[in-house]
Amino acid sequence: MRRLLLACAAATAAIATASVAKPPAAPAAAPPLIERTKLFGNPSRAAGRISPDGKWLSWLAPRNGVMNIWVASTADPAKTRPLTDEKVRPIRSYFWSPDSSMILFVNDKGGDENFLLYGVDVATGAQKTLTPFEKTRVEVLGESRLVKGRILVGINNRDARWHDVYSLDLKTGQLTLVMKNDGFAGYGIDEQLNIRSATKPTPDGGFEIYRVDHDQVAAKPEETIAFEDSDGTSPLSYSYDGKIRYWLDSRGRNTAALVAQDTATGARTVVAQDPRADIGGALGDPKTGKVQAYAVNYLKTEWTALDPAIKGDLAFLKRHLKGQISVTSRTDDDRLWTVAVDPVTSPAAYYLYDRKAKRLTKLFTTRPDLETATLAAMHPVEIKTRDGLTEVSYLTLPPGVATDASGRPAHPVPMVLLVHGGPWARDSYGYSSLPQWLANRGYAVLQPNYRASTGFGKTYLAAGNLQWGLKMHDDLIDAVDWAVKKGVTTKDKVAVMGGSYGGYATLAGLTFTPTEFACGVDIVGPSNLNTLLAAIPAYWESGRRQMYRRMGDPGTPQGLAVLKAASPLFKADAIQRPLLIGQGANDPRVNPREAQQIVDAMKAKGLPVTYVVFPDEGHGFARPENNIAFFATSERFLGKCLGGRSEPFGAAFAGSSITAPYGAQFAPGLKEALAASGKPAP
Repeated sequence: MRRLLLACAAATAAIATASVAKPPAAPAAAPPLIERTKLFGNPSRAAGRISPDGKWLSWLAPRNGVMNIWVASTADPAKTRPLTDEKVRPIRSYFWSPDSSMILFVNDKGGDENFLLYGVDVATGAQKTLTPFEKTRVEVLGESRLVKGRILVGINNRDARWHDVYSLDLKTGQLTLVMKNDGFAGYGIDEQLNIRSATKPTPDGGFEIYRVDHDQVAAKPEETIAFEDSDGTSPLSYSYDGKIRYWLDSRGRNTAALVAQDTATGARTVVAQDPRADIGGALGDPKTGKVQAYAVNYLKTEWTALDPAIKGDLAFLKRHLKGQISVTSRTDDDRLWTVAVDPVTSPAAYYLYDRKAKRLTKLFTTRPDLETATLAAMHPVEIKTRDGLTEVSYLTLPPGVATDASGRPAHPVPMVLLVHGGPWARDSYGYSSLPQWLANRGYAVLQPNYRASTGFGKTYLAAGNLQWGLKMHDDLIDAVDWAVKKGVTTKDKVAVMGGSYGGYATLAGLTFTPTEFACGVDIVGPSNLNTLLAAIPAYWESGRRQMYRRMGDPGTPQGLAVLKAASPLFKADAIQRPLLIGQGANDPRVNPREAQQIVDAMKAKGLPVTYVVFPDEGHGFARPENNIAFFATSERFLGKCLGGRSEPFGAAFAGSSITAPYGAQFAPGLKEALAASGKPAP
């Protein structure tokens, strides 16, 4: 289920009211506006890694305005060079080949999510397409520190629903079929790149796990995972000697535990568990594959060492780096690590850590332009829902706003309820450009992890089943009521905003509770749940039954009724507040029809709405030029609605593909900005 998120990659991307909110006087201590380009433009560097052999450092950085991969030798990190030359679509992630000779990355075209795999030779810079297919989505299934010359990939060019397993020779590019897939959702692969198990979805939304020997699948399953445990239970990895199999396992408990299974006897041992939240991450020994530390993310991420060999290292990093710490790569000999630290109120930074010398060397700051800016603090809070559940949420206040002894604003301020996508995902503590931007413009930002959010155990997840637009929406209203009660904001000065499910929540907020919010910003959100499910990508087939059980089954009359009742489209005529919609034209998850349907419904009722479309984007906005354009439009929209500050449009549309098929005249300054940038403004 976790890979089936309706989450937005880039954002998580009007009706005239009787009276327009007047901008409040800026507090005396209000910091200067932070330019949108500093928040949503390219970072100077990001995603620092070290090669397995320790000879190379790598990172993402702009080349001619597009994020590309760069490298430098560890011996001379100041001597940098670009390794790739993508000119349109930014590279957002990459990884090293096991033998350190190549860097591999995936990319799509225009946000269509048909990701292909590319390899670049570090020495020569020669690049080749390793999966040269059309309308195909590649998945990297297995890579190993022991098997240096090849990896396992999944390719769905035979049947778009299922990924056949291939062995990819990294030197020659040859693909060799290992296993044809006719219904498996995933595989358990050991460090020798042997397939040890295969996972098949069941009609009730659960999974069966089958043993695999010499690429032959057993006739009967060795494990059955019920629907209730399907999100919190899955095999993770093997120790390199094959004697231990690690699981994330919620069976017999609420939150998912880290479990070690003896592969010879089948005996299981609970390695770690926490009643507050699922085990959220682990560090494995690069020499043995055994788990050395685990993470729990409740209010914040907390790491606990299991192996004395790295306990001192984690303590050293915590002592010298202030903020949320993550180890992003380790060399084969485990002498060198790259470490990221997120202080929240300053930009994230990357370090090279020498374990033997106990020495930290700063590599770079991701956004140095923000080092002198006044960034907002994020406050974890626990909010009780009306039926007694606890929403772990995050409150960000505008910098410069006076606070009382409890950390709440001395006087209420306008607020944006920022709803995460998924819905089977979560918000976490840490720096994010979106709440920083909103806080800088004068808004409190509240990010609730409503029921159905993942990471808080299966009971909390299941509490959202069949509750789209119902109790899941009540949780959002409860979060707003909490903020009003605590004096953070007032009932009439709250906007709702979000991407994907957050976009749906925006539409639900303006239709199901039409006077609850002052306005809404919907980014790639679905409006009709029946048409949403009818158009989901073919490669989501393995999770289809889970989605039906959590949302409603369109194959039954009852399910169709549940989905229709939860669809904002059919209550569009109830909308009374300003609405801005942003959409990628190539979105494979939430088809653009979802936005077009509600725009058409509002047009038919004579209700004004602003509709912004990006022809070169998909589910969210990957290109920074498009993010800047959309959020320039959004902040002027929110400024009229709530009275916050905004930066002039200026050159916000430079390089963007932004179009406004409908309603530009309803968003302050949008029509004029389009005309000034030479773009059509209907």
